Amino acid sequence: MEQLTLKFLGASQGVTGSCFMVQASRSTVLVDCGMFQGSNSERALNSRDFPFGPATIDAVVLTHAHIDHSGLLPKLVRQGFRGKIHATQATVDLCSVMLPDSGHIQEQEAERRSKRERRRNRQPPEPVYSVEDAYACLQSFSRVNYGEWVAVADGIRVRYWNAGHLLGSASIEMEVSGEDRSATRILFSGDIGPMGKLLQWDPEGPEGVDYVVCESTYGAVERPLEHAGSRRDLLQQQVVDAAARGGALLIPSFAVERTQEVLVDLVGLMEEGRVPAFPIVIDSPLATRATQVFKHHAEELEHGAELLRALNSPHLTITETVEQSKMLDQRSGFHVVISASGMCDAGRIRHRLKNWLWRPEGTVLLVGFQAAGTLGRVLLDGATSVRIHGEEISVAAAIRSLDVYSGHADATELEAWLRSRKPVNGTVFLVHGEAPNLSALRERFGRMLATDQIMVPELDQAFLLQNGRAIEIDSDDEPRLVQVHAGQPDSSNDEADLLLDISDALSKAADERTRGIIVRKLKRALEQE
Repeated sequence: MEQLTLKFLGASQGVTGSCFMVQASRSTVLVDCGMFQGSNSERALNSRDFPFGPATIDAVVLTHAHIDHSGLLPKLVRQGFRGKIHATQATVDLCSVMLPDSGHIQEQEAERRSKRERRRNRQPPEPVYSVEDAYACLQSFSRVNYGEWVAVADGIRVRYWNAGHLLGSASIEMEVSGEDRSATRILFSGDIGPMGKLLQWDPEGPEGVDYVVCESTYGAVERPLEHAGSRRDLLQQQVVDAAARGGALLIPSFAVERTQEVLVDLVGLMEEGRVPAFPIVIDSPLATRATQVFKHHAEELEHGAELLRALNSPHLTITETVEQSKMLDQRSGFHVVISASGMCDAGRIRHRLKNWLWRPEGTVLLVGFQAAGTLGRVLLDGATSVRIHGEEISVAAAIRSLDVYSGHADATELEAWLRSRKPVNGTVFLVHGEAPNLSALRERFGRMLATDQIMVPELDQAFLLQNGRAIEIDSDDEPRLVQVHAGQPDSSNDEADLLLDISDALSKAADERTRGIIVRKLKRALEQE
């Protein structure tokens, strides 16, 4: 019988770093090779060696272009992978702009940290990969179509289904054939989009599989069913409230699709006369380039004509240069700036936040998932001050959130999606979720599956897939990440909070003597430790 193993190398009891390894007797295939985001502990995994030899991988099948699914592909190729990366045409086109942008961010981050480390006489860090690495990686991509079986390695073929999450996104049905002519079918959900998403058709998938690897991002969330009108009602209220404050409305937004969706609705509100006209600025080089990809694929989008109309709005400006971006900080009065990144962890949004967070007339509207440990999550959780680029910034701006633009299905929609895949003969693995969502979805799925049929794997855990069962494989390898850190804030977040608390305590001290006492107590505590 075919020896088939499945190993979970990312997005396990956390949301980022999606990567799953399928090992058969004749081939080894990766499903996704994503970048870890969130806490410093998780991001540090991006710089470490892969827990496998890249040259031993025969192929990669990619669900979609988001960086937490595709972001380590340039590193994989640089370190010896020589196979094909299979993806839909739209995913290839998006990766052609997203991966070089990610390489640029890695270079910038390494340079910024290098300056700091050199001043401390420490070894400067290397970027995870470069822009050049990203462009080299693009030569390995191979285009696939939805609904067509494609042989990707010896004894392994795949079929792509529209996941309704992002332009080009897919759930991947994998069939592994044994030498005895037996076949095992595994369905990798990828990220499943919600019903009624603005630019995407509803998700699809096959029936009757042996194993399912299912995302759980919003496994504990039940949203009211939104339609275009109610979604715009909610956005309208946020725009009206922000305009009344009189300053900028900053919308940290994922550059790919979320930016385009929000833009369509903002322009729609003005066209419908529901709000007075106001300036909209897209301040993200990646969003600008990604928008060109969306324009090229507009006919594939459910409301592509509306997107094209919004992009021609006279109220829209797109910053082209760094100087134009910096000039935004000189603007006054009400205006909207849509800028990446969506979790506020990198990119131009951090500069805009430095300029507006401390001002009570400003508003920050979070319109996407905020992973634990990210700046966006810290703001969402009610921080009164934060650190950006090493500076302490007070938070006086209004912090708001709007979940109607989520790219992920909620618990009810995930249950409906899995129900449509039945019968599922073997194990369902829950991934790509934080602990409360994993737990809630496991309980919900338990209504239609046997309890022992549902598993929540840990990072680097491996299973033998045999006769519909999943048998854990013991390993002597040291865990790459202490499980308590996956999908949670870590000591770096605690350190940032401590520095802010110290600064706050010193600023509130009545006099120099009191400040001296606080400092001496802190020194004694450190010496005792």
